[in-house]
Amino acid sequence: MTSRADRSIFANWLWTVDKGLLAALVLLMGIGMVLSPAASPAVAERIGVDTFFFVKRHAFYLIPALTVMICASLLNASQIRRVAALVLIGSLLLMVATLFFGLEVKGSRRWISIAGFSIQPSEFLKPAFVVICAWLFAENAKRPDIPGHLFAVILLAMVVMLLVAQPDLGQTMLVVTAWGALLFLAGLSWRWIVGLGVLGFAGLTSAYLFFHHVALRINRFITGEGDTFQTDRSIKAVVEGGWLGQGPGEGVGKRGLPDSHADFAFAVLAEEFGIIACLAVLCIFAFIVLRALSHASNERNAFPRLAIGCLTVLFGAQTIINIGVNLKLLPAKGMTLPFLSFGGSSMIAVAFGMGLVLAFTRQRPDHRAMHRSMDDLKFVNHRQSLSGSAGPAE
Repeated sequence: MTSRADRSIFANWLWTVDKGLLAALVLLMGIGMVLSPAASPAVAERIGVDTFFFVKRHAFYLIPALTVMICASLLNASQIRRVAALVLIGSLLLMVATLFFGLEVKGSRRWISIAGFSIQPSEFLKPAFVVICAWLFAENAKRPDIPGHLFAVILLAMVVMLLVAQPDLGQTMLVVTAWGALLFLAGLSWRWIVGLGVLGFAGLTSAYLFFHHVALRINRFITGEGDTFQTDRSIKAVVEGGWLGQGPGEGVGKRGLPDSHADFAFAVLAEEFGIIACLAVLCIFAFIVLRALSHASNERNAFPRLAIGCLTVLFGAQTIINIGVNLKLLPAKGMTLPFLSFGGSSMIAVAFGMGLVLAFTRQRPDHRAMHRSMDDLKFVNHRQSLSGSAGPAE
């Protein structure tokens, strides 16, 4: 442990960071590393690569993810705003480039290769986008002459258009959900919320009407007819796991899941470690969300409050969507489970977002309270000096 007299950057960070929140996030990373050897070897063997190819890659991505999270947690509010702006601009440019030079997978262009690494720019865009929108809403509240709400709407439209062009409707829904939470947290009038809600419903209807694969997935979810192979195998794996699981490496149902290492890692967790282990992991996710939202509710400054709330909604909504698909409670959608699923871009981007949450929730002195205390102290000293200098009454 470090002494409180130690004024180094690391010592200051260690004394001010929310250790419970940090421990829960690191614990999730550790669980993901333990789950990787159970979830990925079958996929590696099926595609003809080394058995532990994905395990090694998962461990490789874990190092930069942890580094990014710690580095992001060292930032202050003004630095967060600048870094988020740079990440947002870079992500938008890369998303435009992806439409022309990206790798096409299953009819979508979501990945771009840079220096031999495949990057999904939309993953990094999400946390940066919600932070900048939170800042715009906060600035609009302080200075009504700045059209922060209008800028946030324009930014949302740009992001949605780029995501739909890929197309990636799952990420679109996630971004819109976080942005909608921002409206609620900012306390905007119900006219804004209802109006934008109608636009969102119109967007979902348009996606159903004009995107064939979206209509197929929704119809399969409602009727149960058609190709439901992955979700059926996922449910079977969960059921076969029982309360205590089949044991590490003993699962059979996972071998029929093409994306057992990524989108269906939760089903592998259920089959090999059991429902009790799944409930424990859900408790960790719930702790992170509730702890962060508690910080947001106690925050008096608008920018940190809105940013913490939206980053937490982003993290929680992604978790709910992934687990909902695994349990066949939501239509099938490729979305990773934070820190447990394989995916370099997703893991590092989620680490960046949660690092910003750690930064916003660090214990910092209330300068207004300090100024009030100093003024009170000066007043007391002044009274004492006056009483000490005054002579006895005659």
